[in-house]
Amino acid sequence: MITSPSAYAGLVRDILGLVAAEDTERLVPQLLAHAEMIDDHWGWEHRKVTDAVCAADGGFQARLLHALAARYHELEHGARERRGIVALLAGLREMRPSTEGQPLDTRSVLIRLAGEQDVHYDMGQLVRLVELELADGRELPGEFVAVIRRSHLTLWNGKKELAAVVGQLSDPVLNPGEAWADRALDEVSGLGEQWRHLLAHAATATAARPSAKWEQTGRALIETVGAEDVRERLTAWLPLVGRARTRPLLDRGWGADPNVTYDPYNADALRGLTWLLSFLPAHPDTARTLGALVETALRKVPGLGPVNPKIANAGVNALARIDSEPALAELARLATRVTYKGTLKLLNTALDARAEALGLSREEIEELAVPAYGLTEVGRAHHRLGEVTAVLEVHGSKGLLSWRNAAGKATKGVPAAVRRDHPDELKELKAAVKDIDKMLSAQSERLDRQFLARRTWSYAAWRERYLDHPLVGTLARRLLWTVDGTTVGYAEGALRTLTDDAVTEGGEVRLWHPVGHEPAEIVAWRDWLERHGITQPFKQAHREVYLLTDAERTTGTYSNRFAAHVLRQHQFHSLAAVRGWRNKLRLMVDDEAPPATRELPQWGLRAEYWIEGEGEGYGDDTTESGSYLRLRTDQVRFYPIDAPENSAHCSGGEYHMWLRDGADPVDPLPLTDVPPLVLSEVLRDVDLFVGVASVGNDPTWQDGGPGGRFREYWTTYGFGELGQSAETRRALLDRLIPRLAIADRCTLEGRFLHVKGERHTYRIHLGSGNILMTPNDQYLCIVPKSNPGAPQAGYLPYEGDRMLAVILSKAMMLADDTRITDPTILSQL
Repeated sequence: MITSPSAYAGLVRDILGLVAAEDTERLVPQLLAHAEMIDDHWGWEHRKVTDAVCAADGGFQARLLHALAARYHELEHGARERRGIVALLAGLREMRPSTEGQPLDTRSVLIRLAGEQDVHYDMGQLVRLVELELADGRELPGEFVAVIRRSHLTLWNGKKELAAVVGQLSDPVLNPGEAWADRALDEVSGLGEQWRHLLAHAATATAARPSAKWEQTGRALIETVGAEDVRERLTAWLPLVGRARTRPLLDRGWGADPNVTYDPYNADALRGLTWLLSFLPAHPDTARTLGALVETALRKVPGLGPVNPKIANAGVNALARIDSEPALAELARLATRVTYKGTLKLLNTALDARAEALGLSREEIEELAVPAYGLTEVGRAHHRLGEVTAVLEVHGSKGLLSWRNAAGKATKGVPAAVRRDHPDELKELKAAVKDIDKMLSAQSERLDRQFLARRTWSYAAWRERYLDHPLVGTLARRLLWTVDGTTVGYAEGALRTLTDDAVTEGGEVRLWHPVGHEPAEIVAWRDWLERHGITQPFKQAHREVYLLTDAERTTGTYSNRFAAHVLRQHQFHSLAAVRGWRNKLRLMVDDEAPPATRELPQWGLRAEYWIEGEGEGYGDDTTESGSYLRLRTDQVRFYPIDAPENSAHCSGGEYHMWLRDGADPVDPLPLTDVPPLVLSEVLRDVDLFVGVASVGNDPTWQDGGPGGRFREYWTTYGFGELGQSAETRRALLDRLIPRLAIADRCTLEGRFLHVKGERHTYRIHLGSGNILMTPNDQYLCIVPKSNPGAPQAGYLPYEGDRMLAVILSKAMMLADDTRITDPTILSQL
């Protein structure tokens, strides 16, 4: 790397001399060294170099082009020099080499180089290469056709220049390089022209919805190849969407990596294929495939956001057109999982329209949309396949498929007779297990949100849709309910009271919440659940209750309980969306944004969590696109739902109410006027945001993050007083530890779990999971796996507390610290 002005000037002199001498062999490495020095920014200040090359002899230019392109292909994919070559060639666009003296393979080398780019900015070169190749009767490689199509769709400058060329390129019918497209091209090559016409028609899906003419043509093409064949092939291709590219493209080092985005030409084709699926007779595989595609298309890509919302929206529109229970179930499931606003709006519109058509409420349509997935009783089904019985069961929040032979004995794996004689039934059973896992997660989240929905049911409807539903019943039977004001749980085949008296009938049913119940009653129900071995799908009996504090009564209209925290912005943003909050990412720009808000229409309220961007400059404090990496938190407030919106500058400052059309400002509600259930659930959400997204629970931040700025906060949060959720965790550990195999090595003291190992005694903080060890409270950094399995700790009263699992797994490892083999951990002991 050249660092001094004199060295730079010397390099430029050397380059100009080599250009004058037409010495391509020595010039190429010098040009690449120059490119690295200027970080590939060939601006006006470096025109001496590019001007000299562009003014040189055409034959020399041709040889240089060939040498640069050849060098490109000698380098490994992902090598930084590859980006330098492409940037240099972009700076040499004015160069027009003559064909005289040009090596015969220069054109093919340039075509190969272009084919490895996402888009090609030299439209003129693309056009010339196409004209020369076609004039010579050569077939254009699929990758080269692909970059021409992508450039035409993506770039505005020179769009007209490429339009005529694109019109001539009908082969390949899809752009190669993506797993699904490669498979489609491979299969279609042996299926005849009608299949090619079908794919070509799909690639013309450039609108949000199919026109009548587009649909008419699509239906006619489906008829020519057969609806069943179309369904089978499309439902095999679409699950491959989103897999790693089969032919990687050059990552230019800025913007989104093209290898994790979708080819824009193929994206149009995908949209068309979803429309074609909606024209077919309804089938469970179709709904399953479309639902999975929606989720795949909304996966987040760094620097971009959701990878391709237009494909997700097309999938939702296709599901909405299909009149079947599986399609409705996918819409309802997606409505609990999708957080991207545009797609969520389409889902809500589709579900509202279906509810209106059936004369039902939105809540009822979501309840009726849950399929049984082959379960014939709550959480269980037996399917006879010849001499073998398949047992489909729900264990906790997972589906499980097992097998029994003719004698009723369990077998390991799928019997050979089933694979041979019942492949279709086996395929459907395996698909049902996956569907059950997805739907259980969605229904658990939906039920967890019901506490603020003020929902009630008639006893008969509730039993049908919840308690006795083959799938939802596996969740409902692990929750507490009130029947005509009496709290009940399900055990030993019946609804039972706290004294185990059976309840067989009733009028009105509600979901039970601990707010408003005496502590002794809540503890009694926790004991009841434990006595009956019931693990709840989420915290209910152990749910945190947030009551007004004296400090909040003093402040009157706002809570500072969760102020002054530093959160990872993107993690907070995703979690807020899952919990039903609306939020806008803070960018380091001169703009304003509203607080994170949750609207509570059943209560006529809007909750606000005031936040601001944290940081002073690009780099350590922002992403490439300029969004803050971290937020600082402030007050929680409540307003009438129709009150004007508050906003503040993205980087901080006072919030103020945006008043329009002469509207008067609206004061926040006194916290004493907020219903206790609403206050508790909103503050619980905020506690969750802090508990999950705080930088204080990141074990790698003991140095305080960038510049050590957050060391004090990290220490205070990571080892400080426990919040409400951590207090709940402490109470549970107090009951749980005596039953563990390591009980004699564990004690609870204050906010720590003390674990006695052979090397040290360790203190695990019950809020953050951070660890201090004797003799001098030295910090021990152990980074948990992203999805650690639940430790074998015996009975747990609820699912979903990841930090509890982390603490228990750390405790078990440290209690036997002489068997630790991880070198990173050992180096700290």
